[in-house]
Amino acid sequence: MNSNNQTIALETFKEDYKTDINGLVDLCFGLSVASGWHRNKVEFGTRIALIHSEASEALEGHRKDLMDDHLPHRKMAEVELADCVIRIFYLAGEMNFDLGGALIEKLIYNQNRPDHKIENRLKDGGKKY
Repeated sequence: MNSNNQTIALETFKEDYKTDINGLVDLCFGLSVASGWHRNKVEFGTRIALIHSEASEALEGHRKDLMDDHLPHRKMAEVELADCVIRIFYLAGEMNFDLGGALIEKLIYNQNRPDHKIENRLKDGGKKY
């Protein structure tokens, strides 16, 4: 699907995507609460550090081309990115954020940002990554 078709799909189905994402937020938060991870209040900065630690583990897995210890049929980087998402969704649930709405709005906004356009990224001083 090309970028234009993806933008149309995003606009057309944004409420469905928002609902799906927020459903996953509710699932991750609910499973964590049911598993006892919500008994003690943990500050926001610590939650962010835990997300960062999962991202660092994904980097290490990718750097060394490792398979995951717990899901040995999957790459470590893939599983650690899933852990990042789980932690992000848990935090969004804990904070009662509309992560689905924010994500869709941000995707739509980014489609129109001048600094995200290919022609501007290719210019001197443009974002290379």
